[in-house]
Amino acid sequence: MTEKLSINSQKIGKQLEIIFVKGILDAHSAPDLEKFVAETIAQGNIYLLFNLKELDYISSAGLGVFMAFVEDLRNRGGDIKFAELTEKIYSIFELLGFHLIFDIVPTNDQAIELFNQKKLRTNE
Repeated sequence: MTEKLSINSQKIGKQLEIIFVKGILDAHSAPDLEKFVAETIAQGNIYLLFNLKELDYISSAGLGVFMAFVEDLRNRGGDIKFAELTEKIYSIFELLGFHLIFDIVPTNDQAIELFNQKKLRTNE
């Protein structure tokens, strides 16, 4: 049975948070993720890595959560990246052009490396 929505996170360094999203992200659960992300950013995290390995379904409302924060984070020098998407979830991202807006990589480590490269470029 598919779980409604579960959100957990792991802090990496000073400003990076890995957010693990599991279950169904739709119009009913999107406000929960939106609140979680807003609180995470309020704590000073400007680099957000969403691990979607266990995400079973995402609707347009769920996708909207990411769009709601990306501009603000990028204006602050941060960003959003995605890791470990299932083929089904990746195909939705690709269909809607999210792969052109966001970095989507196979592993958390690869996403963290991209964040580190961005930090080095902005500190030069």
